[in-house]
Amino acid sequence: MNILANDGVSPAGLTALKNAGHTVWTDFIEARDLATFINEHAVDGLLVRSATKVREPLIDACPNLKFIIRGGVGMDNIDVAYARERGVDVRNTPASSSQSVAELVMGHLFNLSRFLHDSNRRMPVEGVEQFKSLKKAYGKGRELRGMKLAIVGFGRIGQSLAQYALGCGMDVIGVDQKTGMHSLQVSIGGQQVRVDIPLVSLDEAISTADAISLHIPAQPNGDAVIGAAEFARMKTGVILLNAARGGVVDEDALIEALDSGQVAGAGLDVFVGEPKPRQEVVRHARISLSPHIGAATGEAQERIGLEIASIVEEISAK
Repeated sequence: MNILANDGVSPAGLTALKNAGHTVWTDFIEARDLATFINEHAVDGLLVRSATKVREPLIDACPNLKFIIRGGVGMDNIDVAYARERGVDVRNTPASSSQSVAELVMGHLFNLSRFLHDSNRRMPVEGVEQFKSLKKAYGKGRELRGMKLAIVGFGRIGQSLAQYALGCGMDVIGVDQKTGMHSLQVSIGGQQVRVDIPLVSLDEAISTADAISLHIPAQPNGDAVIGAAEFARMKTGVILLNAARGGVVDEDALIEALDSGQVAGAGLDVFVGEPKPRQEVVRHARISLSPHIGAATGEAQERIGLEIASIVEEISAK
């Protein structure tokens, strides 16, 4: 088949696709030229990540397109339901990036609990002359051990995060479609153990947790899941982490909660208005920042590429 990997594909994935006999283009095609390229080159499948948007007009303009694969988890850049109505197979690769995203979230959590995000900004400028005052300013850090972490969205990424948090001695609760108890398998030192994770309501989670991590998709109507009302119910000094989608959090309400001290710090990998986040957000002293790189590790990208190749083979065998 003819495949356009418009946002690229890992070398391992590209090799697997080519070894299977597929023709693959990896050059990025601008949105205005995408339909023309797909039609002129008889493209059967389109591979995207978050940069390429696949909306109804593009789907309508490419009647011979057979499949779209999103390398990653979130598919809000694709009109999935419409594409499927038109007979286009739409897939993603949810299993491949879970560990990388979970590790990034833990990095933000460590940053915020010990003020590393801010000290790394200020030490190069003030560290020589203001060493003692900076030492005092950052002298009230918190240990993760004993903190309660609420994971909102207890899918693959949430469960991977839970394993790291448990290893740090944190108490973990989850929020999912159902409440109850989830038996989580955790690998420690080559051994497998089972840990029961309570699944509770969103209201209980945000009102009792010391740290909250979001792993849920953007809402179809565009509304935020965490806004002013939710921030008001959180414990004073909570840490908020978002590596899901920017729109899941009301950024105006977040800034207000940070300024008031209701939220001690926020770790953000995603933003409203990407790729141009707001200055008020990226310059806030209480926010630990990364530019949407949750799945951006060599290991995750290799797994994503190989999972894409596997999906393509499944589709081509039909």
